[in-house]
Amino acid sequence: MPYLPTNYALLDAEDSRYDDARAVILPLPFERTTSYGKGTVDGPAAILRASKAMETYDEELRSEPYRMGIATLPPFSPEAHDLEEALGEIRAEARRHLERGKLLVSLGGEHSLTSALVFAARDVLEARDEALGVVQLDAHADLRAEFEGTPWSHAAVMRRIVEAGLPTLAVGIRSLSAPEARFLDEHDLPTLWGHELDDPDLDERFERALDALPERIYLTFDIDYFEPALVPATGTPEPGGGQWYPTLRLLRTLFEQKTVVAMDLVELAPIGGQPASDFLAAKLIYKCLAYLQASDR
Repeated sequence: MPYLPTNYALLDAEDSRYDDARAVILPLPFERTTSYGKGTVDGPAAILRASKAMETYDEELRSEPYRMGIATLPPFSPEAHDLEEALGEIRAEARRHLERGKLLVSLGGEHSLTSALVFAARDVLEARDEALGVVQLDAHADLRAEFEGTPWSHAAVMRRIVEAGLPTLAVGIRSLSAPEARFLDEHDLPTLWGHELDDPDLDERFERALDALPERIYLTFDIDYFEPALVPATGTPEPGGGQWYPTLRLLRTLFEQKTVVAMDLVELAPIGGQPASDFLAAKLIYKCLAYLQASDR
């Protein structure tokens, strides 16, 4: 039986060597604070499994994004039981790859891990005297001061990022508490709401909002941003979410206008026997890499 590689998209060794890779896939099967549906710990493996069925030619850009080099790292699971310490381990692991100039693509896992990844990117950029902005595609604001006893919950991840002084842009938000709404208003946080996703001027408004952010961007993509009919496999699905092609237009604009230095895709909770959500997540990553390749030219 011939050997089949187990990395993202079944890439051959010559296209997935770490030293030569433009992008690095970091699986993070991390789940500590999920509060409704669980299963995000299985998200990274499901994405990698689905990626093996993808075609690697991009019909939109008429390109082969994998030729930039895409390395897949072993899954990383922090050893610390304490949540803040565990996030510190993830931060150190992420920083290792960012310091080598890789586009780090982290596969979650729950959304709490994003703060560690964002702070790792900020660490690296601050050493170069460069600023970082954060673009969040999500159904939930994630701006709680704390949730279920911890300030490091998935429901508080963007609050920690805002409080760290990083400028943000949220897209697709359609679920938040009254205190989160007050915090958002008090800090005048740029937001394109879920009910605005089908506005004809969405693309233009997104471009204007991007103009206000720094050149270097961290992209965090919570899969529950999408309409649940497209992605039912997530812990807290919210009606009224994004559609595939309009979302791709936003992502293409982001990669054209800004320099994305790292990204994550989180909150996929696979449903056995229903691989559509897994495949969408795998393809979404590949589309982002296609836009990266095009912007690098």
